[in-house]
Amino acid sequence: MRQLHKHYIGGEWVSVDGANMRDIINPATEKKSGEMILGTSVEVDMAVAAAQKAFETFAFSTREERLELLGNIIAEYKKRLPEMAAVITEEMGAPVKLANTAQAPSGLGHLMTAVEVLKNFSFHEDRGPTRILKEPIGVVGMITPWNWPINQITCKVAPAIATGCTMVLKPSEVAPYSCELFNEIMHAAGVPAGVYNVVYGEGPTVGEAISGHPDIDMVSVTGSTRMGAAVQANAAKTIKRVTQELGGKSANILLDDADFEAAITRETLAAMRNTGQTCTLLSRMLVPADRMDEAAEIAKKAAETVTVGDPNDEGTYMGPIAHGDQFRKVGELMDVAAKEGARVVTGGSGRPEGLSEGYFVKPTVFADVTPDMTIAREEVFGPVLSIIGYDSEEEAIRIANDSPYGLSGAVQSADADRARRVASKLRTGMVYINGAPGDISAPFGGYKQSGNGREWGDHAFHDFLEVKSVLGYNA
Repeated sequence: MRQLHKHYIGGEWVSVDGANMRDIINPATEKKSGEMILGTSVEVDMAVAAAQKAFETFAFSTREERLELLGNIIAEYKKRLPEMAAVITEEMGAPVKLANTAQAPSGLGHLMTAVEVLKNFSFHEDRGPTRILKEPIGVVGMITPWNWPINQITCKVAPAIATGCTMVLKPSEVAPYSCELFNEIMHAAGVPAGVYNVVYGEGPTVGEAISGHPDIDMVSVTGSTRMGAAVQANAAKTIKRVTQELGGKSANILLDDADFEAAITRETLAAMRNTGQTCTLLSRMLVPADRMDEAAEIAKKAAETVTVGDPNDEGTYMGPIAHGDQFRKVGELMDVAAKEGARVVTGGSGRPEGLSEGYFVKPTVFADVTPDMTIAREEVFGPVLSIIGYDSEEEAIRIANDSPYGLSGAVQSADADRARRVASKLRTGMVYINGAPGDISAPFGGYKQSGNGREWGDHAFHDFLEVKSVLGYNA
């Protein structure tokens, strides 16, 4: 039984007498796996004070000092990499293969990318007599989710350290074990006291205290659009910078010249990865209307190869939904889709056969979905693929862009120029052409209600920096 009874503040693990605890549930068994202390605004105040004190010196650390620190963190992370994968499987149900090949390594990837960017990043620019400086913004509040827990922690922490910021982090209350392990990594790496602080807790208490705190200079949040809006509204009172990576309802356009067998098989399996709990999930598959049945049959065949079960089993492709509330939401949205007239090609609500406990759902494909259906407009955050028909390339683009979100998108075509042309017309922060792999150095973020700001690579650095013009510097 894991016991997270202490926050990490000022380089020390800090306990609070009489604090309330929250049970942590293993999503594969629905049984308690541990408990976590619930912080309050009092602990947030303590963490902010520690971060402010540390900023007085860390803001003026040299590039070389920060490179050395990041190198130490990377060395410690590598030592704990298998353990990181194991705790992610335990806390949010990622299958061991996914945890070992993607979830845990993603944290290491962001740290290593920050090192490469920092080596050559320019923190000043001369324009005649004026020097334009890029300086650390200050104390950064960070609020991270449960679906890719260590990925979202490190893609904020790494650029913050690289730019000389200090931070107060609230990890997800659903999946806090990876954060606790990361605390140990940071401590062992010798991160100066107060540079990195963690307060465990829930959104309405700790999250609200962070976003509205007058001494926090910036908030970086990843989560639902509803949650992002609440953070932004609360932060507005102190006019702080807010960067957000929020929800998505991304469209995947299959043009009529695409290899349907290969593309639909690949993209259906991708939609089931991480149990569909990925904000960039290509959950709307757009196909020529006269090929709807063909597309549905290929997707059905692919979805029915997905093995669902114990995430600790090496042969499992899809584990459980990470927590009970989300499990219920996914089932309800499946039922709504069927009632609104979407055709259930495979799957549907209810647990897969043979699984009587755990937050397991069926890999699900809906066909004959229309753009106005709930399943085509709301983010499900589960392994649910909706196939929508279109009559022309122009209509496909219009349907893809007809969404309050704009996080990701994709185009499949045998003609690279045609794919590029369609990609240029999509109102979304990222577009994948013909199953291109992810790029950890490319800017990550979205348009519209999918957020603002960009994470990953050198673009991430800019969000953590303020700009100062020093006139007469070179006079």
